[in-house]
Amino acid sequence: MSNQPARTPLPLAAADCHTPLVSEPLTAEQSERLAPSFKALGDPIRLRLLSLIASHQGGEACVCDLTDAFAVSAPTVSHHLKVLRESGLVASERRGTWVYYRAEPAALDLLSTVLSVPRRAGA
Repeated sequence: MSNQPARTPLPLAAADCHTPLVSEPLTAEQSERLAPSFKALGDPIRLRLLSLIASHQGGEACVCDLTDAFAVSAPTVSHHLKVLRESGLVASERRGTWVYYRAEPAALDLLSTVLSVPRRAGA
């Protein structure tokens, strides 16, 4: 067990990293800010959850629409949704007894920008 305090991921912001990593290296701070989002997407259930939420009609999905898509318990799905929310990839809103999730476009745009490869002329 580590004696170091737990680190809270820093929120992503478009100003943090607006250049593709193929154009210039990420700074240490940029890497620290981006890593939790990429780590969150490194789990197949979370990646699929994000896809289901982002592609759901209206751009948001009720947790009740997500749990049946997986062969895991509802608390496990809730845990994965919490990880996505804490990493800034999704936002949630409680409406009565249900929680609705939507993808955070700015976070997805930022990750997309970092991973993009500029098109070469004539390609």
